[in-house]
Amino acid sequence: MKIAIIGSGYVGLVTGACFSEFGHEVICIDKDRKKISELQAGRIPIYEPGLEALVKKNVLEQRLTFATESSQGVSWAETVFIAVGTPTSRRGDGYADLTYIYEAAREVAPLLKDYTLVVNKSTTPVGTARQVARIIKETNPQADFDIASNPEFLREGAAINDFMKPDRVVIGLETERAADILREIYNPLYLIETPIVQTDIETAELIKYAANAFLAVKISYINEMANLCENLGADVIKLAKAIGLDGRIGSKFLHPGPGYGGSCFPKDTLALIRMAQEHGAGARIVEAAIEVNAAQKARMIKKIRDCLGGNEAGKIIGVLGLTFKPETDDMRDAPSLTILPALFEKGAQIQVHDPQGMKEAAHYLPAGIVYKENPYQACEGADALILMTEWNQYRALDFDRILPIEELADPDYFFQNVKTLSRMMERVFTFE
Repeated sequence: MKIAIIGSGYVGLVTGACFSEFGHEVICIDKDRKKISELQAGRIPIYEPGLEALVKKNVLEQRLTFATESSQGVSWAETVFIAVGTPTSRRGDGYADLTYIYEAAREVAPLLKDYTLVVNKSTTPVGTARQVARIIKETNPQADFDIASNPEFLREGAAINDFMKPDRVVIGLETERAADILREIYNPLYLIETPIVQTDIETAELIKYAANAFLAVKISYINEMANLCENLGADVIKLAKAIGLDGRIGSKFLHPGPGYGGSCFPKDTLALIRMAQEHGAGARIVEAAIEVNAAQKARMIKKIRDCLGGNEAGKIIGVLGLTFKPETDDMRDAPSLTILPALFEKGAQIQVHDPQGMKEAAHYLPAGIVYKENPYQACEGADALILMTEWNQYRALDFDRILPIEELADPDYFFQNVKTLSRMMERVFTFE
């Protein structure tokens, strides 16, 4: 198959690399000339394990190319995937900003020649695919095309495996012709008996929001249980393990922490609420999850402040991890962006380390926060240490190197807490 992908960001680039690995000919198109130049030179603008090697391999084998103009690939392609960003609207109303989606539709429309399947890969509210079809028809009444929705379910840090061995593939479409094309594109996954959920377009669009909102609810729920355990003297680690062993609940996303972040959960939960409100339906559970998530970040600020005697001014705080999750450099809506500025503004001296996210974090965090080359440097002289993101390399920290025993006022108390921290970290690294 000949495939053009509009948008070479996280979703577009991973999709293009994996489709080319399937054996298809793929061209990834993006208006960002700097990004395309870097990709053409073999440099990957995002950190995602395994992606660089996959891109280089398929570029070398001439199945994957990059371009800055839609005219360089759309007319040639049998299928066009739209994989551009859909951030939360700047109006602050929670709606998804579909500007880039509709711009892509207007660009693609006049370039369609023979029959083409146009597939929306971006996360978009119900009805967006219909609007894309309307724009294409109005712009090019002669266009012979079908529209489909094929939402992505890629976890940052595990995207290649998620694409190659997914839990399911969702395709929303209207014609058997479109179904035949998507079956051919995804044939390697049919061969390994991956569940393929074929449905109407509206259902496919809603599935992505429903899935992400459910996971956000699960995270907020375990954080509320963690707070309750703390107040009652109970053990949230054992609690999470016990309820996670119930097959109806499952162990994933039962990970107490500072709240969810990233490019999906915050914007998708808001968009789902707005869709529900607009169509006269309730989404109160999702609304509560958003409220709990915001409160959890504020609670973390108070907990840190209380540990420092109620005042962080002049105190040195070491921070391990900045990104919203490990194995990515993505800082979008990371809890660190809420927690650290609040402490810094009240006079804390903050020194941080992150294996991949420091360059990106510097664009968002206040000037004056100090970035360290390794975790031990981030801990030097610290009055408090925050494990913000559960990177694997933080599992085996040498606590005696962080705080030599001869400097301890109460060694027994220290080692009791280190034992508790080690047990918690073990739990952190065995859960999603």
